[in-house]
Amino acid sequence: MFMVSFFDYRILKNNPYLILIFYFLCLIALLGLFFFAPGIRGVKRWYKIGEITVDPVEIIKIVLLILLAKYFSFRHIEMYRIRHILLSGFYVLVPASVVFFQPDLGSVLILITLWIGILVISGISLRHFLILSLCFLLVFIISWHFALKDYQKARIISFVQPQLSDHLLIGWSHRQAKIAVGAGGIVGQGITKGSQVQYGFLPEPQTDFIFAALAEETGFIGISVLLFLFFILIWRTIKISLATETNFSRLFITGFIILLISQIFINIGMNLGILPIIGIPLPLVSYGGSSLIANYFLLGVLQSIKVRKY
Repeated sequence: MFMVSFFDYRILKNNPYLILIFYFLCLIALLGLFFFAPGIRGVKRWYKIGEITVDPVEIIKIVLLILLAKYFSFRHIEMYRIRHILLSGFYVLVPASVVFFQPDLGSVLILITLWIGILVISGISLRHFLILSLCFLLVFIISWHFALKDYQKARIISFVQPQLSDHLLIGWSHRQAKIAVGAGGIVGQGITKGSQVQYGFLPEPQTDFIFAALAEETGFIGISVLLFLFFILIWRTIKISLATETNFSRLFITGFIILLISQIFINIGMNLGILPIIGIPLPLVSYGGSSLIANYFLLGVLQSIKVRKY
């Protein structure tokens, strides 16, 4: 409750530099990963404290959401000024660049999606949006030739041209996930009875591919229930957004919806083979303390906004 009150709109309004302090602390935490985080599967993305691992990317998502909501809550009527787009983009670019070199391409895409979504809600002009789209296309082309690692390129190629991928290497995860989803049928094979999961064919069934694991064990019925629960959560969140009285609250809730939908869409897309594998957990479902705590924190702030009617 203290943490929810700490990010209260009134506190942020009376202390305009408070969120910037948290922003810079998060940047320090992200940079510290390169020096103090242990290498896990070839990447440095988590601090290990005893048996606990902490992912600072989940914290920067919260901080950026609050920062962007606060920034545009006072400047949405001036969206015709390009400087607001550039400055807000700088706030996102700095942590996104650090995260990119961890490497964690999935979280980079989530941060950019959050920024673009809030820009659209705030009223960015079509001309500016098209210019941004062109810039992202140029950045992708440059990154493909100079920044993306070989395995990242291989994942994208295996998605675009699966017939060219090695099903025992890069294409293995996609293939096994689709087999697991198809094997579930209508009612599933039963909890802890899925062959793909229990025999170790499906990689990371507790995190990245938990949707495929659930589909295999609970079938179409179980997945339908899960999607229905997500729908209820998003619908209720939209209702709260429409009932809020301040721009900050409306933008904050909208940003939360963007984070929620983008992560759900990407994770399920990876599991169904319609999106490349970029390591995004399924919100409130995938195993992982940092992601779960971050989502619970955002839900706590959402409840605070609803109760206090900001």
